[in-house]
Amino acid sequence: MNILITRPLIDSEDLMGKLFSLGHKIIHLPTLKITSANMHPIDPNEFKAFIFTSANAIRNLKTKNLNKSQICFCVGSITEKIVKQAGYLNTVSAGGTVNALKNLILNSDKINKNSDIAYFCGDNLSSDLDTELEKEGLKIKKIVNYLSEKIVELNEENKKIIQGHPPDTIFVYSSRSAQSFIEITKNYSLYPLMTGSKVMCISKKVADIFKSNGWKKIEIFDPGDELIKLEEFKK
Repeated sequence: MNILITRPLIDSEDLMGKLFSLGHKIIHLPTLKITSANMHPIDPNEFKAFIFTSANAIRNLKTKNLNKSQICFCVGSITEKIVKQAGYLNTVSAGGTVNALKNLILNSDKINKNSDIAYFCGDNLSSDLDTELEKEGLKIKKIVNYLSEKIVELNEENKKIIQGHPPDTIFVYSSRSAQSFIEITKNYSLYPLMTGSKVMCISKKVADIFKSNGWKKIEIFDPGDELIKLEEFKK
């Protein structure tokens, strides 16, 4: 199977290795450039807990000091692993979805409605987790600590690879990545070729972007379930 991955290499290298070992052909086409938002270091003692929905959020975190016992709610195991590597010991993983993370936070006995919680995220989100938690009465401070810039250029080598081996499946992990990818397909006359591919989207918000642009084969997946989904396609 020809599989196109749109995530930056730092976030997709492990998955690409597993896919390659299973005999799949991999096309790596990163659609976002991640940079720090140059946030001012925060005092962790001002918050009862941290929320991370992306590995980029922990990579770009700046604090005045490290509070190893800080409660850290993580969207999935990969994010949790990076949080642990940063020195935090009190971590909880939701298993991969923002909705599961929301329920995990709401049902946690580690916080209450008087707790101040910091939510670190990028400037372009696929869900409104902070708003949903605030509606439930929690005190959330959203802190944008990284920026995502669209990559809309495609080198000649990758264009030839895609033309010669059109992807059967495309994995897309954010709304901005979806926008960037669609721009690439249109700018480089790949749009008719790509719309026949199955697009795996990380959320309904991402799926709706592809649907509104003419894609027919669209599915929503949970991060970490890529291999499971590919096995289902074989059945």
